[in-house]
Amino acid sequence: MSKLLKDILYKVAIEAVHGSTDVVIGKLDFDSRKIGANDVFVAIRGSISDGHDYIQKAIDLGAKAIICDAFPEQFASEVTYVQVNDTNKALAFMAANYFGNPSEKLKLVGITGTNGKTTIASLLYQLFKKAGFKVGLLSTVKILVDDVEFKATHTTPDSITINHFLNEMVNAGIEYCFMEVSSHGIHQKRTEALHFTGGVFTNLSHDHLDYHPTFAEYRDVKKSFFDNLPKTAFAISNIDDKNGAVMMQNTLAKKRTYALKSYADYKAQILENLLSGLLLKIDGNEVWVKLIGVFNAYNLLAIYATAIELGLDNLETLRLLSELESVSGRFQYIVSDSNVTAIVDYAHTPDALENVLKTINEVRTKNEQLITIVGCGGNRDKAKRPIMAEIASELSNKTILTSDNPRDEDPEVIIGEMEAGVPPQNHKKVFAVTDRKQAIKIACQLAQPNDIILIAGKGHETYQEIKGIRTHFDDMEIVKGILEELHK
Repeated sequence: MSKLLKDILYKVAIEAVHGSTDVVIGKLDFDSRKIGANDVFVAIRGSISDGHDYIQKAIDLGAKAIICDAFPEQFASEVTYVQVNDTNKALAFMAANYFGNPSEKLKLVGITGTNGKTTIASLLYQLFKKAGFKVGLLSTVKILVDDVEFKATHTTPDSITINHFLNEMVNAGIEYCFMEVSSHGIHQKRTEALHFTGGVFTNLSHDHLDYHPTFAEYRDVKKSFFDNLPKTAFAISNIDDKNGAVMMQNTLAKKRTYALKSYADYKAQILENLLSGLLLKIDGNEVWVKLIGVFNAYNLLAIYATAIELGLDNLETLRLLSELESVSGRFQYIVSDSNVTAIVDYAHTPDALENVLKTINEVRTKNEQLITIVGCGGNRDKAKRPIMAEIASELSNKTILTSDNPRDEDPEVIIGEMEAGVPPQNHKKVFAVTDRKQAIKIACQLAQPNDIILIAGKGHETYQEIKGIRTHFDDMEIVKGILEELHK
């Protein structure tokens, strides 16, 4: 797909140019290894490597243009150099221009917050499909171009990937796309040049403090997403969350709120909360849904509000809510032949773990045991490790601390840091099993009829990463197999 360099530089803040921008270029990339003849290389300064170190390599591979924030000491002939203030931001606008600004040709809704992003985005996709529309999804779990599935690698993909798939969606005649928007993605300007029809805020709690130096920065990065929404868009915020009002402070978008406890534009009440589902009263109408727990009541209310703001009929939306199925790895559960319930959930933050444990405790009779298996990822926020273990030990009858994705860290050191958070009175009901499969097996052996096992942290993931190597590991697959084996 050939373009003129000057055309894809539209709206890019250019500081200086060496060479001509009136040249035909091939494709756009920020990975020097993927550069070919006549391509444009955008030098990004990352946390691990600096793209400016690979400018010469990109030229050797045939790059026709270089986008950088500092010119090299020497210029290659026949190559155009464009100096910009922020190469991440430049890449966002160039990618959008390259693909013909596809976000302007469909209704794109971004969902941001600590917890609930995947569930809300995935269930909105499901709901609008059921309503008869062609729909797209950009999520942690997968990318969907109507019915065609692609594997997702990041919560918010890079600017080129986003615009590539949005363009595919436009070509497929898709009307709506629902997208998870992470703080990393916002901070790295990946969503900068996108045109959003709406934005949804779920909640804010302790997460990604390995990336953001302070909670205030994490909050403000999320807020900047709403600050940048156009006045033609809508902004929907969970006003029960203490940061819900903060998100709305400076947005030009139409402000809408949802809540279970506070006064809000969209209000819900939980009438029944059972392991089989929820009976909700939304805007004066009762609806039975298959999802479980207070956090899902919030998710469903956000979905309802978004659907109404996008023009769906309220009664039809309630009917569709009642048909929604839970998302892979989000409070996904099975009941064994011996009546042991095993729940797999992605809860990998203190807030998410507390929510899921409180949900289980709200719906169980207390005559059964709740056995929780939990770990913390390596090379990530260390501050949450003792907090996660404290929460699990407080809200469970038994807790097994185990490996999550240790990555480059020693799993036993991670578990040791978690154990430090267990209060003395809970020591007897907490033990460590480094091997995650063995931890799941022990939980299944301990479980009696009617007991509940929660396997937290990895959810939909189908791998475990140890020392840079990913091996197949699926919590649901493993617990199902062990329970079947034990109760043959």
